[in-house]
Amino acid sequence: MSKLQPTSLLKYPSSLATRMPCIGFGTWDSPATITKASCLSALKLGYRHIDTAQYYANEAEVGNAVAESGIPREDVYLTTKILSARGSVDKTYQACLKSIEILDPAAEKQGRKPYVDQFIIHNILGSIEQRKEVWAALERLYDEGRAKSIGVSNWGIGKIEEMKTYAKVWPPHANQVELHAWCQQRDLVEYCNKNEIGISAYAPLVRNREAHNEILVSMAKNHGKTTAQVLIRYCLQKGWAPLPKSDREERIKENLDVFDIELSGEEMERLDNVISDGEDDPVVQVANND
Repeated sequence: MSKLQPTSLLKYPSSLATRMPCIGFGTWDSPATITKASCLSALKLGYRHIDTAQYYANEAEVGNAVAESGIPREDVYLTTKILSARGSVDKTYQACLKSIEILDPAAEKQGRKPYVDQFIIHNILGSIEQRKEVWAALERLYDEGRAKSIGVSNWGIGKIEEMKTYAKVWPPHANQVELHAWCQQRDLVEYCNKNEIGISAYAPLVRNREAHNEILVSMAKNHGKTTAQVLIRYCLQKGWAPLPKSDREERIKENLDVFDIELSGEEMERLDNVISDGEDDPVVQVANND
């Protein structure tokens, strides 16, 4: 486990050549005015996976950072998300294509099609009709190679099973959900692993809510790390791709400095057991498995 590196890939889905690097750089709530600088710092420090979304309103800044970083496009894994259906498969497809073009501004100059590595649906949407519409648009992008993988976010077991009634591509390649020691979503994680759905974890630092937790503080002291670094390492060893975010370069660096330690089996078990009776305590939301 200690041999993990920032470029190590998730185990699932094993059928895909393009899988998520085991850690990503999150850009939620990063103002557009500083997103580019933050992403350039992250790439310079060694991140090779950046997560954005249409809703974040910073896709252009993320794309420009990748284009100007000097790192070959194929060496950076880009994820974005669509939040809502646009009323038809074609309109939704066009909305997604616009994001792809924004995120890959160097494509035309390099004589290739723009693409993203992962395009996912940001939430469960309002109805099965909307879910069908958006998924069909993503399937089209996947077929065209404009999205190397497609997935979902905040989807529980029931909605993923429902996809079998309309999806050509099933299972989805990824599910991005809130995951940390206080929100382990065990049934959903077991289901995703069983079906080889890659898992990325947003809010892995619990929005700093548990920074002074005695168990975390003790582990951090034992490893010469911060409590945030312990939480990121926990995600890595669970097989989830954590997406920590910060706009401070020293914190961006710190969040990546987790590959020289390994939590013991006893430490992992202690963190597994911080939630009483397995009841999740999210800072954002738990996916509904119905």
